[in-house]
Amino acid sequence: MTYKPINDYGIIGNMMTAALVSRDGSIDWCCFPRFSSPSVFAAILDDDKGGSFRISPEAGFESHQQYLHDTNILQTTFITSTGTATLTDFMPCYQRANGGLSTPLQIHRILRCEEGSVVVEALFQPRLNYSRGDTRLSIAKHGVAAGNEKDGIALSSRQAFHLDGPVAMSRFTLEHGQSAEFVVRHGTHAPMPPSTYDPSGRFEKTRAYWQQLAAGCTCDVKWRDAIVRSYLTLHLLVYHPTASMIAAATTSLPEEIGGERNWDYRFSWLRDASVTLDAFTRLGHRDEAIGYMRWLLAVCAERGPAGQILFGIEPDDELDEQILDHLKGYRDSHPVRIGNGAYQQRQLDVFGEVLEAAYNYARIGGYISQSTWNLLEDYVDAADSLWRTPDNGIWEVRGKPFHFVHSKMMCWVALDRGIRIATEMGYAEQHLERWRQTATEIREEILAKGWDEQRQSFTQHYDTTALDSSLLLMPLLHFLPTDDNRMQATIEHVVSDLSVNGLLRRYRTEETDDGLAGSEGVFIWCTYWLVRNLIRLNRVDEAEALYERLLSYRNHVGLYSEMIDAWTGESLGNIPQSLSHLGVIIAGLEFSERSRKES
Repeated sequence: MTYKPINDYGIIGNMMTAALVSRDGSIDWCCFPRFSSPSVFAAILDDDKGGSFRISPEAGFESHQQYLHDTNILQTTFITSTGTATLTDFMPCYQRANGGLSTPLQIHRILRCEEGSVVVEALFQPRLNYSRGDTRLSIAKHGVAAGNEKDGIALSSRQAFHLDGPVAMSRFTLEHGQSAEFVVRHGTHAPMPPSTYDPSGRFEKTRAYWQQLAAGCTCDVKWRDAIVRSYLTLHLLVYHPTASMIAAATTSLPEEIGGERNWDYRFSWLRDASVTLDAFTRLGHRDEAIGYMRWLLAVCAERGPAGQILFGIEPDDELDEQILDHLKGYRDSHPVRIGNGAYQQRQLDVFGEVLEAAYNYARIGGYISQSTWNLLEDYVDAADSLWRTPDNGIWEVRGKPFHFVHSKMMCWVALDRGIRIATEMGYAEQHLERWRQTATEIREEILAKGWDEQRQSFTQHYDTTALDSSLLLMPLLHFLPTDDNRMQATIEHVVSDLSVNGLLRRYRTEETDDGLAGSEGVFIWCTYWLVRNLIRLNRVDEAEALYERLLSYRNHVGLYSEMIDAWTGESLGNIPQSLSHLGVIIAGLEFSERSRKES
């Protein structure tokens, strides 16, 4: 195969793991049994040896792809010269009679001929354990078995397969009204008849589950479909056993084609906590927000305020960064990494993220017990004692630490929100005066050392005149009002200095010692910060135009990666990226909130 564009993929999943499906019907990425497990299919990272599972017409075809309305069930329609067929892909995910969630480790693929007849080719070539070592294939009565010394998967099918070297192949014809069912199951070497897995019944249950979630979204703006699609996408990044959320479903998709900025995002970042809780709450899914907060408090209690900034979804997940030299990387963008060494960095902003999340949690009626407050108090005290130290910042730079303005501001946020919680709930009166004094010191230092009088702008850190899009968070987190002259000047400078074709980079890589070579695309999340600031500046027409433009960069099924090439629209980085979709939701709902206030 040849590499497809990153934005050529849809995603299916069951809140345990996920798979990327391209418009030619090929699953080119999937890990079993969970997001952070080794891959079974990884052709997106090596088109030769990564492994894939393709079902498509044998001859030339056109195709288009869409989700079944308000679900995460993906449908790919193939149009050939002789007929039309639709491939329906999903992972079962539905509520049991007792209210629990059923998430069997299966991929269901149902191909139905809608018109005429279609000659179909199915190529099944799993490569277990990131294609490290051999994956043995064998033909069985009801499909194909694949395994190595530790793991196995089985493909169940009524179609006859044969081995062609390392690939199991099938060729068959479907006439109008006929269907072919395929079920991939993890953890077994024994294919069973597809009917064993009740594909049609699980399809209906899965459809009902996703549509029920979508129906619960409180959303009255004209962008309802985009917001709900982003909400459903975020659910494909939630790890159901703990309610944590991974940053993205993939690893090592490049921020620059051919470059080295390739990271593993299949982990949960504390930094994402407050914005995730905020999004779920604004959409009316309070229980989900509370579940996410429980996860956040649990990991914070486990490691304490001096601990990690990112976590595996299970305690045994390996975080140490490794390089898979045997994989070429997407379009020769290497290295391919698993694990993420940023977990060892000091990032002071997480104190503010945790307290902002806790404050929002309390505002929706979440209970802050004495033991919970004791934990939060430790985080406020950590911000109080560590705020003067340099760190690696929000962007996890791999150069030397700096005194980042955003990091200092987030320490102020930790103190400010800690003071508010304590005051409103009657906790920690003995600390309030000290916290207030420190908060004042932080503010005064940022206004003095983080402000460039000559340039008339806040800067990325104290030792530079360079800018950073994270400065746009200052008004969004109420450090300064948006209409403050310094803030308005900074917003204009960030836009003029960091925009590429009207979209924002995080920073100029040539001006920031981030320890890496090369460049990167524009960061979608940053541009959504600009949308939110424009709303606050009463430049609503501009905000709407920019929001609409951002939506146009989503792919054909409404997915965002982390970054895009602002000139070509090509997706860059891991996909789908949670922060990008959180931007869709929060900015979109802020338009609605503004309209309600004006009415």
